[in-house]
Amino acid sequence: MRTLIRGVLVLALIAIVGMFLFGYWAGSGWRSKPAEPAPVATTGTIDTQKAREKGAEIGETAAKATAKVQETLAEAELTAKIKAKMALDDSVRARAIDVTTNGTTVTLTGTVRSQVEHDRALALARETAGITKVIDALRISR
Repeated sequence: MRTLIRGVLVLALIAIVGMFLFGYWAGSGWRSKPAEPAPVATTGTIDTQKAREKGAEIGETAAKATAKVQETLAEAELTAKIKAKMALDDSVRARAIDVTTNGTTVTLTGTVRSQVEHDRALALARETAGITKVIDALRISR
């Protein structure tokens, strides 16, 4: 049994030394340096006026996109406020009424059950802060 263990240990030691020597000989040993990155060269000159113009153009495009996103978020916020008011009101079926916001103008479409529900839905939309105009496209079911 001892000779078997001794043989396995000797074999493992030979394998470890062999792997170390092979790695050293192949250049991936502990003494090798990491490869240096290749230098990047540029040619020509930079036209600073064109670069400024392009930068200003990109900045203007980004500003327009930001303004559009802010407008869309503001419209979504107004729509959500009105829908929440309708959902919390017992006299209005909020799922039957569609609310569309364009700027500060709101359009209500859908079918309501009565004149009371119609008037209450319009009142909820009109009393929402930020709304300047409410377009009534609601139909009363008979």
